[in-house]
Amino acid sequence: MAYTRLIALAGALLILATAPALAARCGSNAAGFESWKRAFAQEAAANGIGKRGINALMGTQYAYGTIKADRSQHSFKLSLDQFMKKRGAAAIASQGKRYKASNAALFDAIERRYGVPPGPLIAIWGMETGFGRYMGRQNTLSAVATLAYDCRRPEFFTPHLYAALQLVDRGVLSPGQVGAMHGEVGHTQFLPKNVLLYGVDGNGDGRIDLNNKADALASTANFLRGHGWRPGAGYQPGQPNFGAIQGWNAAGVYQQTIAIVGRQIDGG
Repeated sequence: MAYTRLIALAGALLILATAPALAARCGSNAAGFESWKRAFAQEAAANGIGKRGINALMGTQYAYGTIKADRSQHSFKLSLDQFMKKRGAAAIASQGKRYKASNAALFDAIERRYGVPPGPLIAIWGMETGFGRYMGRQNTLSAVATLAYDCRRPEFFTPHLYAALQLVDRGVLSPGQVGAMHGEVGHTQFLPKNVLLYGVDGNGDGRIDLNNKADALASTANFLRGHGWRPGAGYQPGQPNFGAIQGWNAAGVYQQTIAIVGRQIDGG
């Protein structure tokens, strides 16, 4: 899909994200999920979601695993040293140097286009999925629909659900797409709205598939550029590009780990 088409889709998403969701009421357990789906499907259809997207929504199931994971995110409360040890930062840096060398042409092309060096991209790749070794097994649509229904953060996840349904309508995501517990997909774990806004074709095959490492890494660089990345500027805390890394993840220990591991990979 052409990047210009994605811009048009992003504009449509912004309209949908502002549409009121009055009929579909949130819930705190599975009891109201099916009635919520029916109400949300009516709203989504009225706001331009097509038959494929609606059918995918109606096929979702309440994701108990997603709710459990959403209630038990404790690692971000660790100190930086504890977090880095728990997430295997030293191993990510060591392996990342090898991935940088073995994928040199890909990372050179990405840096020329987006201005983002390999280090932070590889650090994100390693942190998110162990370089693609584990991209998750949770059905993406069920995860995002469950979180949009759940009363804890519906205002955050409802735009991601609309994006996921648009992506299904256009064949970018399938109803059977699997990923992480919160609906993230691919090598670097993009949420659906970010696929819509920043997903690009990195390998030149004419489609966006974040299960493909070239597409995922190019999309990650595009995300960072979209969050203010300046070519050639530093990305450690206090430097110009650290703000772009902060856009990737809200947790301070995660942000610092990406910066530290990225510097180690880039040889700084």
